Order: sequence, then C-alpha cells, then structure tokens
Amino acid sequence: MPAVKPSRPDKIDLEAGWREIKAGIDEFLDFLEGSRDEPASATANMGMYTKVYNMCTQKTADCSEKLYTRYKKVYEEYISEVVLKTLRESHDEFFLKSLVARWKNHKLLTKWLSKIFNYLDRYYIVRYNLPRLHNVGIESFRNSVYKELHVKARLAVLKEMEKDREGEIVDTDLLRDTLSIFQEVGMGTMDAYKNDFEVYMLECTGEYYQKCASAWIQEDSTADYLKKAEVRLQEEEARVDKYLHVEGKSELLKEAYGKLLEQHQAVLLAKQDSGVYALLREERTEDLARMFRLFSRLTNGLEPMAKIFKTFIVDSGIELIDGINESVAQAEANREAGKEGGKRPKDPSADHAFMRKAIELHDRFMEVLRDCFDSSPVFHKALKEAFESFFNKSVAGHSVPELMATFSDAILKKGGAAKLLGEDDIDSVLDKLVKFMEYISDRDMFSEFYRTRLSRRLLNANSSGEETEKSMLSRLKQQCGANFTNKMEGMVSDLISAREKEQDFVLWLERNNVSLDHEMNVTVLTSGHWPNMVQLNMNITDDMIESLEAYNRYYEEANASRKLAWQFEKGSVSIRAQFEKTYDLIVSPIQAIVLTAFDRIDGDKATFGQLQEITGLDEGALLRNLHSLSLNKYKLLSKTPADKRITKECSFEVNTKFSDRQRRIRIQAPPLDDRKKVKEDVAQDRKHQIEAAIVRIMKSRKTLGHSDLVSECITQLQKLFTPDVRLIKKCIEGLIEREYLARDGENAAVYNYLA
Repeated sequence: MPAVKPSRPDKIDLEAGWREIKAGIDEFLDFLEGSRDEPASATANMGMYTKVYNMCTQKTADCSEKLYTRYKKVYEEYISEVVLKTLRESHDEFFLKSLVARWKNHKLLTKWLSKIFNYLDRYYIVRYNLPRLHNVGIESFRNSVYKELHVKARLAVLKEMEKDREGEIVDTDLLRDTLSIFQEVGMGTMDAYKNDFEVYMLECTGEYYQKCASAWIQEDSTADYLKKAEVRLQEEEARVDKYLHVEGKSELLKEAYGKLLEQHQAVLLAKQDSGVYALLREERTEDLARMFRLFSRLTNGLEPMAKIFKTFIVDSGIELIDGINESVAQAEANREAGKEGGKRPKDPSADHAFMRKAIELHDRFMEVLRDCFDSSPVFHKALKEAFESFFNKSVAGHSVPELMATFSDAILKKGGAAKLLGEDDIDSVLDKLVKFMEYISDRDMFSEFYRTRLSRRLLNANSSGEETEKSMLSRLKQQCGANFTNKMEGMVSDLISAREKEQDFVLWLERNNVSLDHEMNVTVLTSGHWPNMVQLNMNITDDMIESLEAYNRYYEEANASRKLAWQFEKGSVSIRAQFEKTYDLIVSPIQAIVLTAFDRIDGDKATFGQLQEITGLDEGALLRNLHSLSLNKYKLLSKTPADKRITKECSFEVNTKFSDRQRRIRIQAPPLDDRKKVKEDVAQDRKHQIEAAIVRIMKSRKTLGHSDLVSECITQLQKLFTPDVRLIKKCIEGLIEREYLARDGENAAVYNYLA
C-alpha cells in the first residue's frame, strides 16, 4: 500500500497566529502579577511553541523576522506599562524589595518566552547572527529598568549599608539579591557592578571610616583604637561574605585599612602612653599581637613598628649596661670611702650579672617576637640590629665577647652549671650563648678569651666533661665555621691523645728498666693549638730532672722529628709537707720549686734575692708565686714585714703554725693578667690577618684603588672582626715598605701588586 504523507497545516496569517500567542503571553503575565493562581498548562505551552514553529517554517510566508521583533516588543510593553510604573512609586527598602521581585519575575518571563520561541534561537538567530532570546530579555531590562533606576537602587543599598555599619538590623538577603542585579545585567562581565556600584560604595566606605578614625584618634588610646578598628574590619570582611561580591573584597578592605590605619599609623604607633613603646614596656602581648595583625596588612606597614621595637630593645640593653656600670662605680666609691672594709669592687664578670640578664632580655624579646609578631623576618632583623648595637659596647671596662667567654667558662666548669643555672637546661643556655655570636663584631676576641679559659679547664681537670666541651665546640663550629673552632678542637684532641700516651710511657719504662722515684703524668700539647705557650726558665730539682729526662728519651724515640718544650706553669705537683700535721699539697711546679727551696737554704728565713737565686725564676714569676703562698687563703709561708705587699725587700720562712681541717689541699696558682695578654695577642693576630687579606686581594686584582682595597678588606674580615680603617692603612704602608705592594707612578691612591 502506498505511504500517505501528512498534510501540512494551512497557511497561518501573522496577525491571527500572533493573537493566539499573545493571548498565552498575557496569561503568563497575569500569573506573574498575581491575578492568576498558576501559569498555563504544559499542553497550552506546547501548542504555543507549535504555533511559532509552524509560522516560522511556512515556505511562502516565513514569519521568523516579525516574530523576533514582536518577541522584543513584549518586553518593552510590559516593562513600560507595568514594571517601571510600580518601581517609580516605591522608595528605600520597599523599592529594593520591589526591584528584586521584578527582576526575579523578569528572569522567569525570559526563561518561559525563550522556550516558547525556541525555534528562533535554534535556526533564525543562528543564521543571521542575532542576539539570542535570553540575552534580548536581559538587555531589555538593562536598557530600561536598570538604566533608569540603578542610581536609585545604589543609593538605597548604600543607605542600608550605613545602617548595617551603625549596628542596625538590615535585610542582608535583600542587599545580596539587589547587588546580584548589578552583576547579572553585565551578562558575563562585572563592569556594571564595578562602575555603577562598587566605585561609589568604596567612596562612601572611605568617607565613613575617615569620620570614625578622626573621632577615635582623639578619644582613644592606641589599644582601644585598634580594638575598634579590628572589629570594623572584621565586619567588612563578613559584609563581603553576606552580600558584596568577593572580587571587590581586596579593594574594600584596602579602603577601610587605608582610612582607619594607614593615615593614622604614625600617630598610633608613637602615642606616648599607649604606642608600641608603651605596650612593650607594659608587656601587653595581646595588644601587640593585634597591632601586628592589623599593620601587617598594609604595604610596608611593619617597618615603622619594627623600628620602635628596635629602639626599645636598644634602650633596654643600654639600661642594663648602665645598671652594671653604676653598681661597679658605687662599689668603687664605697671602697674608697671605707664602707666595705677596703674590699675591691666586684668584677662585672664575677657574678655574670650582665650575661644572665642579657639572656633574660633576649628570651623576653624572642617570646614577644614569637607570640606577638609571628616570628616576622622584619622583627627578627630589628632584634638582631638592636642587640648588635649594645652588645658591642663596653660593660664596666669589659667587652661583651670577654663576658660571654667568662660566663661560658663558669658554666662548663665542674659544678658550674648547677651553681649558676639551677634548674635551667645547660644545653638551652649554651644555645643562647652561641646565638649571641651573631650580635658581636669582635668574634676573634671571644675566640681568644674562650680558648684561654678552655685551656685552664682542660689542664686543671676542671671541665664538666669531654662531651659537654665537644657539644659547645660543635655549636660554635656550626655558627661560626670550622676555622673558628679548629684550634679549640685540637686542644680537646690533645687531651685525648695524652691519655693514650700515659700507658705507652709506663710500658716504655718497664721495657727499658727505668725506675722513677715518683709517679709522673705528662700531657703533650700541640703548641699551635694552646694559648700562652711561654717557656719559663727555672732551676728544677734533681728528682724532677731525672723524670723529665726519662720522658724526653721516650718521646724522642716515638717522635724523632719533634721537640718538647716544658710548660711548668701549666702542670701540677703533689707535695707531702710536714707542719703540725702532715698535708698533701697540690701546687703548680713553680710553687713546688719555691717551697722546696726552703729545704736548700741555711737557716729558717730566706730573702727574696736568695729565693730568686735558688729557683732561677724571673722577678715577676717569683713575686706572683710568693704572693700565692703567703698572702692567700692558705698561708704556707710567713713574710716579714707582715703587710699585704710583696717586694724584693721582704724575707720569708715556712709557717710552722699552719693548720687546716683538710689534709689534702689544692693551692691556687697565681693568676696571670690574661686580659692584657689576650688583647695583645688579638691585636697582633688582626694585623697579620689584615696583611694576609690585603695580599690575597692584590694578588687577585693586581691593581686596585685605595678605597676599593679598604672596602674589600673589611668585607673579607668582618665575619671575624671589624677592621679599623687606620690599621688597614698602616698595614698597607708596611706592605709597601716590605715591597709586597707599590704605589702607582701616575696615581698615588692606586696600588700595584709586586709578584
């Protein structure tokens, strides 16, 4: 059977067809206006869609163009006759509610009409590259309603925002919905929102907070001002989350921060009774943390804070130094006035007051840095510069590197940590001391003082332990480099090696059938590692000579290329002495020579001259040792005259009345003025290092101007010490004299290297 084609509908007249479509549109508009309870049925909508389809697909009378025009006219008539009329009559919050309702209805209308006229979207609009139906709907609203009323809407929103800022309850959902209109009419861009609302909103925000700040700055302390500012800024952030667009958040906060904080930053930070300085003085950590949080949001907002932080630390450090200086000066004044029975004022390094308080000060500011300033690098830099400022000043005639070395020595001695630190962790304190190395410019001064104290601890067996010493050296090595601790590590290694050699010497004595009258332990030191290695001439006893010669033979057999130089000031001797009781005396070899000299004189008394002849000691060494034996705690010798001074005119005899509860007594060796010696050694070392640096630089550069040479020399050496420009100049002159350098023939300020 042949197929039967469906018959095409009769030709539809434009006006007749449009009347049917328009009737359906009017019903939907009635629904939007509330005069109908529900929209047309799906069947009716499908009939309207079919009508449009048929009118657009007629071959002889295609109505697509005219339907597209009338589609746009639907919006124009509805907006002009209904929407605008009602919106013009409302104001403020009621206007916003009406506007939001109209916008929602308009979007529903656009969605519904786009479905009815969908065929236009699929074919006619694509073919002729026309605006799509949805866009036509949005544009109709934008070009009429939005264009006429966006200013009114903006003013109403800004009025509600001001109420919100003043603490009144506002409908944030309404504000969000209103502002969504500004965003959506942009049809994919934020131009309308930014140009028609955000610009004006930012201006109003600035004016509002300008007014707030002007009032607060006069009435409130810095802390109270910042509390209010923080609350307002948090509210602004919440405002973005509630109804403003997130893209404008940074600009909004920038405006608020600018008016509340940036414009008044200098005044807030510097307020006499409540600024940064006052908050630090009163340790108001919560307020400091708030200040940091707020000003960290500003460009370069932390630098002014850090500058005041630095000033406060410097002032605290200077106050600490002044306090130490005043206490020493007062003690000196009291001594001169006889108020302390003639006692000398206490050395500032004796009770380590400065170092203990400096550690407390550093701990305090590190806690502030961590808890209030979030360990900010800006504040770390300020703290470092502040400590550098006062750590390189003199404290009662002592340098801080010297005080650091002395404090380290006290801690690392036997029992020193328990006595000085109590319950504090020794590792923690040593870490802090090493941290201080960052702040001192004369690291070489610390190194030399530390090395001198280390040698005493090791040689007097007074160290708290080998592991503790190594631990401290490891810290210093990590902080200052391997070259800094090279000699110190060598000193510890010498002691370890010496213990191994003790047993070797005993075996050598057995192999060679050598018998000594007394036990002898020898510690062999590397001369380049140890400080104050000065050979002292004296007349040792015959039994000591025998022992020393035996060890010399042993050592020469094991080390043919090396030679021993005996350091009698650094050893110890055990002597059994008979007074009213028998005592074992632990003394230095020099003290032993002085005491045994009384066994070799005729009579009971000996003059200074006789003792010098018998001992062979120079005048200074003999004076020091006689003082230690006759005027200190243990008076083994009596002197004539019986005063507090030792001179060449004095005479001495054994104190037969000496008595003590202890039977084993250690007599302290006479102290040397190592401060003077250390400073002299450091000065000499600096000269050599400056000359070496100059030669290195000139060997590399061949020709260099004076200022450039001085600058490069300082750069190379400043990690160890800060070279004096005058000393650099003096060293340059010395190298010219020794023909390492020569002045340029054409320019005297230029130097040439002589190979």
